[in-house]
Amino acid sequence: MARTCLAVVLAAGDATRMKSSKSKVLHTVGNLPLIAHVTRAAASAGVGKVALVVGRDAGSVTAAAGIGIEVPVTPVEQTERKGTGHAVLMARDVIAEGYDDIVVLYGDAPLISPESLAAATAKRAGGADVVVLGFRAKDPTGYGRLIERDGELVAIREHKEASDEELAIDFCNGGVITFSGSEAVSLLEAIGNANAKGEYYLTDIVEIARARGLRCVAIEAPEEDMMGCNTRAELAEIEAVWQARARHAAMLSGVSMIDPGSVFLSFDTELGNDVVIEPNVWFGPGVRVGACAVIHAFSHIEGAEIGAGAMIGPFARLRPGTELGEKAKVGNFCETKKARIGAGAKVNHLSYIGDAIIGAGANIGAGTITCNYDGVNKHVTEIGAGAFIGSNSSLVAPVRIGDGAFVGSGSVITTDVPDDALALARARQETKPGRAERLREKLAAIKALKKNPSSGQQG
Repeated sequence: MARTCLAVVLAAGDATRMKSSKSKVLHTVGNLPLIAHVTRAAASAGVGKVALVVGRDAGSVTAAAGIGIEVPVTPVEQTERKGTGHAVLMARDVIAEGYDDIVVLYGDAPLISPESLAAATAKRAGGADVVVLGFRAKDPTGYGRLIERDGELVAIREHKEASDEELAIDFCNGGVITFSGSEAVSLLEAIGNANAKGEYYLTDIVEIARARGLRCVAIEAPEEDMMGCNTRAELAEIEAVWQARARHAAMLSGVSMIDPGSVFLSFDTELGNDVVIEPNVWFGPGVRVGACAVIHAFSHIEGAEIGAGAMIGPFARLRPGTELGEKAKVGNFCETKKARIGAGAKVNHLSYIGDAIIGAGANIGAGTITCNYDGVNKHVTEIGAGAFIGSNSSLVAPVRIGDGAFVGSGSVITTDVPDDALALARARQETKPGRAERLREKLAAIKALKKNPSSGQQG
């Protein structure tokens, strides 16, 4: 029979050191709010419900916590800040619903992995009443130390209260605690506040549990899993770790990155086998790239679906709603938005394609613009299969260019062009022999006059 587990996620902090107009846990890593990273890890580890302790921006935090998970999220408000033990006890009614395991997580620690959480609950299932996740710190200064004896955890000692012998310990408290659901409320209620700050510390639960004859243990997790965020500098450090993990996973799955450190991924980026990514590429949310596609350097992509074998960039921007068919091309200094570009179609140079449907095999010449906005509404441009649009053309939507049609370079197209038709919409060229020399003489005289205005005055 499967064990039941409740995650109590603490997300009520004021984020004073972030100096932000929004809750700390709404800041993002990999374009996903910190709180969502935590709840997604919990859900992946088998948690059946989340009790979310909220304060500032409660509605937004609750909505963010539910991103991408199917387990229910129940918000509980903490109106006073009296320490971590007090915060967890705010979820008393949810805890009392009855769970085998309670795991306490922190909404500002987004790197916690499902594997670490699963290891903690497995240890609980093996007979431990309280399980604390710890880590071996390169520099343990400031961290609470995990004091062990005979394979059991006997106490969590805060740095400022530790003896010299205890300060030599590098096994530190990561903050994540799993304990028995049947004992949870009783243990939490027993936490006192007889300390310098007058706060209720969750860490006291270890000594309380041991006094009752319960077994407490600590297990080791990677230090990175425990990283918390209090400042924007720490947020950047967490982003760097998350990106390194995401890149590594992508490369192991069959993606080639020439300079991995310059590629930035989002939490939902999907990359097919044999995709090649050149340096300095940014993926925003909602990007899916098919197998064997090539993303050239300095491209910026978000909300786009890129077909197998397609080629992007360099210096291309694909905005939300872009859909590229197989082996389509969007080249250097091009921008697309809400554009469906068919298989084998080419948008190679210096073009803007927005609110458009482009047929298979069409060729869009350099400097082409779909004029999609009239100042109030957006309109669609349709370009048929195999059509050829000459360079420097402006297509004023709503307009349709038929299959196999040709548009001459420099044209401004304002009406539909039938299939296989040729459209020219530009002034007729005039050539005047000998005029170039006379024009140069005139321009030189004007320039000389500007340099010496007095030369043009009569004596």
